[in-house]
Amino acid sequence: MSAKYGFIDAQKAHYPILKMCQWAQVSRSGYYEWRDRPASATARWREQLKRLVAAIFKLSDGTYGYRRIHAQLVRQGEGCCLELVRALMRELDLHPCQRRPWRPTTTLPGDTASVPDLVRRDFTADAPGTKLVGDITYSAQSAVMRSSAV
Repeated sequence: MSAKYGFIDAQKAHYPILKMCQWAQVSRSGYYEWRDRPASATARWREQLKRLVAAIFKLSDGTYGYRRIHAQLVRQGEGCCLELVRALMRELDLHPCQRRPWRPTTTLPGDTASVPDLVRRDFTADAPGTKLVGDITYSAQSAVMRSSAV
């Protein structure tokens, strides 16, 4: 029922309430009772938790996920479960941004002159196997060495 009343409330600017209640097969008095009913204790508690979750997320510069936010709430004395924090973050559309993992660099800035260019950027060869070139590529799992004969 609550979903029907919520839909009627969202569309009341576009359609008459009487007609929408007839289409949804609910009573007008039920709609007005639903609309004027005070929020439940659970709904108020969830709204308070939403504000706390949003504040903790903002203080972490958008990096805390639901586990860290839950741990912070527990430290503050707010009793809730992990899945509730996860659901609230979904409702608030909060997505943590993780830091990029550290990747080793292959060269130092300004160090390009120390590597000699023995082939003078000419990768063509008169016969196979006369010029050998290589490239080191770092992937997420491990460093991979690729070589080819020119």
